[in-house]
Amino acid sequence: MTTNVISLVSIGAHPTSGRPRRADQDARAVELGLQLAGDNLQVLHAGDIAEPTLRAYLGMGLAQLYVLEQPEGADALPVLSDYLRGSETQVVLTGSQAETGEGSGMLPFLLAEQLGWPLIVGLAQVESIDAGLAHVLQALPRGQRRRLKVRLPFVATVDNAAPKPRQSAYGPARRGVLEAHEVQVMEDELLTGAILQPAKPRPKRLKVIKAKSGADRMKAATAKASGGGGQVLKGVSAEEGAQAILKLLIEEGVVR
Repeated sequence: MTTNVISLVSIGAHPTSGRPRRADQDARAVELGLQLAGDNLQVLHAGDIAEPTLRAYLGMGLAQLYVLEQPEGADALPVLSDYLRGSETQVVLTGSQAETGEGSGMLPFLLAEQLGWPLIVGLAQVESIDAGLAHVLQALPRGQRRRLKVRLPFVATVDNAAPKPRQSAYGPARRGVLEAHEVQVMEDELLTGAILQPAKPRPKRLKVIKAKSGADRMKAATAKASGGGGQVLKGVSAEEGAQAILKLLIEEGVVR
């Protein structure tokens, strides 16, 4: 039995130059979809059909790519949910977060909520699909995997642990067809009134010291001083101690 799979794709950005490219996780979603459905895979994009970067996905061996035409700043959630609700889709694959635009990572969650489908976060592999059930592997931190069983249909965000996407070839990219679908455009009011700015790196967390006694905790806390980079304070005033603690927090990135 053929599984109806749709991979959602967006426009990515090179991490160094910022030039448009196919989004890495979205390309992995296409690769995983090709392994599941082969030529029956449907790839869907909500945006401008004139965007040349879309042909990078066609270059992966796709015959066509469906585009729900809407201008920049429009809300992709309602048009995607309406399209999927009216189809016979069983599996929706997407990246966890867009590389351009808002990039909040909320689209898969909101889409699954509107459709009433289960959501799998961090999909690494689909082992089997049989009798309306899918057996999948979920990627966990430090290379761990968790085997899950989920009922069709479902939405899944693809992790970097998923199969690496194949290269995009120039010939198939030129021969592939971009098929446009007219949809009712809805303005994204939240995005329109928002100010976008580059995300800042999260502050580093201080190392959690696990020790049973107070003496062991004190020994672990002062162990850094023996390496030459720490400082042992004895007989100092409260102000000097506070300045030393503040300096440490700034160096660790906890306080900016």
